[in-house]
Amino acid sequence: MSVTSGGPLKVLVLVKYVPDAQFDRHLTGADHSIDRSESILSELDEYAIESALQLVEARGGAKAGNTVTALTMGPERAAAAVKKALQMGATDGVHVCDRALAGSDASATSLALATAIEHLGGFDVVIAGMASTDGETSIVPAQLAERLGLPQLTLVSSLELGDDAMLSGRRDSDTTSTMLQAPLPAIVSVTDQGEEPRYPNFKGIMGAKKKKTTTLALADLGLDASQVGTAGSWTHVEDAQARPPRTAGTVITDEGDAGVQLVDFLAGKKLL
Repeated sequence: MSVTSGGPLKVLVLVKYVPDAQFDRHLTGADHSIDRSESILSELDEYAIESALQLVEARGGAKAGNTVTALTMGPERAAAAVKKALQMGATDGVHVCDRALAGSDASATSLALATAIEHLGGFDVVIAGMASTDGETSIVPAQLAERLGLPQLTLVSSLELGDDAMLSGRRDSDTTSTMLQAPLPAIVSVTDQGEEPRYPNFKGIMGAKKKKTTTLALADLGLDASQVGTAGSWTHVEDAQARPPRTAGTVITDEGDAGVQLVDFLAGKKLL
């Protein structure tokens, strides 16, 4: 029974294990893939987790049978993203893990995730962050909506579920706010303009150890290796060059004409 028929709310939140933004990013290997040796849960996905938790808490939380499932796709160490979501309050986790997934672009990623969502089934809302902090394409939620044939509310800063099972979201720009609505089930992406994500407390950290995480391989989803990874991707990195080292800047010594020197410099760079 789903929320549309009076049952508990079941939310799926997508989380990703990405390189820590505090460190310089590097490409590695013949396929120029991102070095993920220093990685964490994407900070933008924490806003998706927070939105999911607030939706279920507004309906009585886990005690009322509502659930938040965290889903990630990646190598074994990507389970750390699910672990953080469980510590924040997610009910359970799912990890799609298969070597053939390595090198998947946004299209191959959305195919694997959409297939996993269909395999798991029964979710009322699927929530993602506004972008991954490694690829930064922002297109996976829209691709999921297309593949699953579901309505989408993208780039919203707040969510509210009405008694009529209509999901409402507010999309903010620099000058205006737009209210969007969609019936359930629906796909959502949230920005970092919403409520600040909660920090895992001691109770949440200890409780996460008892929560279940299910691991799925491609065979479990009925997908072939040729459909994902580099083989199933629409885009490929042909070449990559290291960023040139930063050169020394121009130093202006003020001898009464610093303003003139600055204007001349900017004009020479065609910035005026």
